[in-house]
Amino acid sequence: MSQPRYTLTAMALHWGQAILIVWLLWLGWTMTDLPKGAERSAAYGLHKSLGLLALLLVGLRLAWRARHPAPPAIGQGREAFLAKRVHGGLYVFLLLAPLAGYLASAFTPYAVKFFGIELPKLFPADESLNALFKQLHLIVVWGGAGLIALHLLGALKHVFLRDGTLRRMLPGRRDQ
Repeated sequence: MSQPRYTLTAMALHWGQAILIVWLLWLGWTMTDLPKGAERSAAYGLHKSLGLLALLLVGLRLAWRARHPAPPAIGQGREAFLAKRVHGGLYVFLLLAPLAGYLASAFTPYAVKFFGIELPKLFPADESLNALFKQLHLIVVWGGAGLIALHLLGALKHVFLRDGTLRRMLPGRRDQ
């Protein structure tokens, strides 16, 4: 029996954001080990640009979701409660991580660039605010990584149960 599915747009936004977040996590955790120089600067610049792109993408997702509600949950009770909280937490992570990262960068003496395009400098350099937002960025990212792990465990559970939940977020025929 076919379950109500997400729209193709919602699927594309979800999977595009998932790929982007995995890339950002990998880049964020590897760029700090690079020696100071051009390669490290390029990695940081790419991470910042991708982070701003992630912020724009979650804005699009939230706008889409406001006009196209998700299909009803399949699970019940504690499972549905936990899934709803994890999804809500993921949206908070998707908003706060890039926002905190941007603010950390915005409080340095350097301009923030979006794929080479210099953005207007909104704040004066402030080392203490830079440090605060860097710390917040790290905390939110580690929390987000934990939420992603819970999300993946939930998805695996549904794969093993073969209850059709994952199929709702994958393109393809509805009756598969």
